Amino acid sequence: MVEDRKLGNRMFSAANYLLLTLIALITILPFIHIVAGSFTTNAELAAKKFVLIPTQWSFDAYTFIFSTNTIMRAMAVSVGVTLFGTLFSMLLTSLMAYGLARRDLDGRLFLNLFVVITMLFHGGLIPTFIVVKNLGLINSYASLILPAAISAFNMIILRSFFQNIPDGLEESARIDGCSDFGTLFRIVLPLSMPALATISLFYAVTYWNTYSNAIFYLTDSDKWPIQVLLRQIVVLASGFESDSSLDSTVPPPDQAVKMAVIVVSTLPILIVYPFLQKHFAKGALVGSIKG
Repeated sequence: MVEDRKLGNRMFSAANYLLLTLIALITILPFIHIVAGSFTTNAELAAKKFVLIPTQWSFDAYTFIFSTNTIMRAMAVSVGVTLFGTLFSMLLTSLMAYGLARRDLDGRLFLNLFVVITMLFHGGLIPTFIVVKNLGLINSYASLILPAAISAFNMIILRSFFQNIPDGLEESARIDGCSDFGTLFRIVLPLSMPALATISLFYAVTYWNTYSNAIFYLTDSDKWPIQVLLRQIVVLASGFESDSSLDSTVPPPDQAVKMAVIVVSTLPILIVYPFLQKHFAKGALVGSIKG
């Protein structure tokens, strides 16, 4: 009986490893294809359809993308918006989450319900545009940050994490003379690093992928973030229109360019993620235990 159980456990473990390996391959192979395709020629992409290791290496796609300093300017815009936007959003989200996590807050249930309602109903595109325009934010970087400053979903996760912190720690801090802000910044936030890292990653990805807001609110092409500029590069590479900011003497290998665009737009987030990975699972799990 014991031997049969051990055999069954080994077979179950082997099946798990096989299944997880297949899932990992299904997940990573398309990305390897994208990276490899960005370093190959259109002729090879047309002949093979699926490339894992290029036989004809070519840097024409990246030469075309980086043909001017336009892409570096757009990259700097995206980096700046992501950094300042993430810090601003984390500040507002932490303050709101800490207030709604306080059990002695009057009207706490109503305010929490009000936040949840915003996840189900939204004013819509036109009312949002009118608000942004009336606030004088058109063609400013603030239009990329303020409309997305607080996410109700992220706030609820952080609020739930704050609720798991023992009340005795906050009471001890108040006895020692800490104000509410002192308790938040000296006690609560240092104990919430997993949740803060997780929510920061959520906000950073949101700001880095900013596209619609930039299209709607930015009229100056010099202020475009990387996502909008890369879209223009794909359009130019496909031959639909021309863009004087790019070097027209460099032949645009359209399929390779599209793959290079994906690599350029996702690489920064992929570089940041490993540094936050150890906090990511714990922060998302613990923050979602309570509702």
